[in-house]
Amino acid sequence: MKKEDISDNNPFLSRGFVEQPDAENNTMGCFKGSCSKLDVFDNPTNGNPQETTENPEGSENPDTTERPAGVENTYPICEVRFKNTSKSFYRIVEDIRLKKGDIVAVEANPGHDIGVVSATGETARKQLAKRGISEDSESIRKIYRKIKTNDIARWIAAVNREEETAEETKKIIASLRLNMKLNDVEFQGDGTKATFFYTAEDRVDFRELIKILADRFRIRIEMRQIGIRQEASRIGGVGSCGRELCCSTWLTKFSSVTTVRAKVQQLTLNPVKLAGQCGKLKCCLNFEYEAYIEALKEFPDSNVVLKTNAGDASYIKSDVFKKLMWYSYNNTQDNSMMAIPINMVKDIIAMNAKGKKPDKLEDFAQQKEERIEIDEGIVTPDDLTRFDD
Repeated sequence: MKKEDISDNNPFLSRGFVEQPDAENNTMGCFKGSCSKLDVFDNPTNGNPQETTENPEGSENPDTTERPAGVENTYPICEVRFKNTSKSFYRIVEDIRLKKGDIVAVEANPGHDIGVVSATGETARKQLAKRGISEDSESIRKIYRKIKTNDIARWIAAVNREEETAEETKKIIASLRLNMKLNDVEFQGDGTKATFFYTAEDRVDFRELIKILADRFRIRIEMRQIGIRQEASRIGGVGSCGRELCCSTWLTKFSSVTTVRAKVQQLTLNPVKLAGQCGKLKCCLNFEYEAYIEALKEFPDSNVVLKTNAGDASYIKSDVFKKLMWYSYNNTQDNSMMAIPINMVKDIIAMNAKGKKPDKLEDFAQQKEERIEIDEGIVTPDDLTRFDD
């Protein structure tokens, strides 16, 4: 089989391959690292014992080159990546020389799966410690071997079935009227098992579905429910910022996001603007939260009313990083609000505590503007033309 460049419609792209491997075991150059959360960047000087030099030009078999003196597989565990966001650790049980990018056959239940080595040696050890997994854990399965010609042929056939299987399964789900959404299908490397990833709001009785799928595709079926955040990370997309979704490029741990994060950052609680493609609050609300918390420590209590001879003024909003607080008079028809530096707000509060009042806030204001009330909670059809006015 001739190696085919199918970058426009590449079923192996989700596994990190720029082109489809071929059955002649010529996989050199197929796997390419990219800006992905599944990629691990090895430092060549980090003491990685399994990194080897490139195959000398003209050598027919890269495995026939002699191992440099003193280089052994001293760390017997590798990190292996599969489709999309799936990674796991596997134990090297035989004297196999592995490096990042090698395609290997690993233990599965049942049969074997095919994956790509993403980290070895010291880097793999650090990744294992980061996950909190013990080196002696029984959950770490075995690496059988580097893939052979027949392994690649079966793997290609299995991967090429995924899209067709997903489309047929969606039709079956619709015919059974099941309240679930199929997100992805991942075939095991030997083609004997397929995992169906789905999302659902309630519990789904898919026993009949499994019977139909097993009879239709003649494989072992595993149904795996995922959350809507995990769904977005597997499907991917472009966020309102114009960049690829964080969950599908680099974010590996989902932390809870609450409206408190938006309030601290002085954001309008508009669900349309604060929600990501998954329908939940955007993960990026967490990114600058700590910086806002640290900056707000310098701010006085916003519940304190400023008393002046011109009238009492209440807090409206803050500009955290400019260190400004906006106030407006309570007893006036004027809708204007004034931006006052926080050090001057503290001075006014201190004067009020001593029973003194400044003449007016305008003497302290850095800038002044009209207060405009905008209801951003509901999006109407007129919002589609709001940029035309």
